Amino acid sequence: MRVSTSHLQQLAIFTTLLTGGGVGTMYYLLQKRFAESDYHRLALQKLEACPVAMEMLGAPPLKVYNIHLTDRNNRVDRRTAQIKIPVKGSETGGYLYAASVQDPDTNRWSLKQAVLKLREGRTIDLLSPPSPASGTPEELDTGGWH
Repeated sequence: MRVSTSHLQQLAIFTTLLTGGGVGTMYYLLQKRFAESDYHRLALQKLEACPVAMEMLGAPPLKVYNIHLTDRNNRVDRRTAQIKIPVKGSETGGYLYAASVQDPDTNRWSLKQAVLKLREGRTIDLLSPPSPASGTPEELDTGGWH
């Protein structure tokens, strides 16, 4: 049975579109799952509750970007989550590093570490933030996160 070249081209185009659509849908659903997770939400709430961090970013408005799925800083399993969230305000941007654990009895996530690292290299520990009157944040060890 002979198949024409035009039919093969159409099949190749259809397969490419179908595969691309599937990959795009999977990427979207993974990002949506991260954004709706409790460990992601808790980290952003902690950032938004820190006036010093928000002022340094130039927020509001605060832009939160998709996490990089291939970044080794992003690790999630059944009971622990470690994520690196790209954020940006009108002044600068940076990464929000967060580590959370899930209580096996209540299934609730709790934030164990939340650090904002700005592009300029300054860091703010959001679990014990500087007071607005104290001025600049101190340098922190981000536990091996870069």
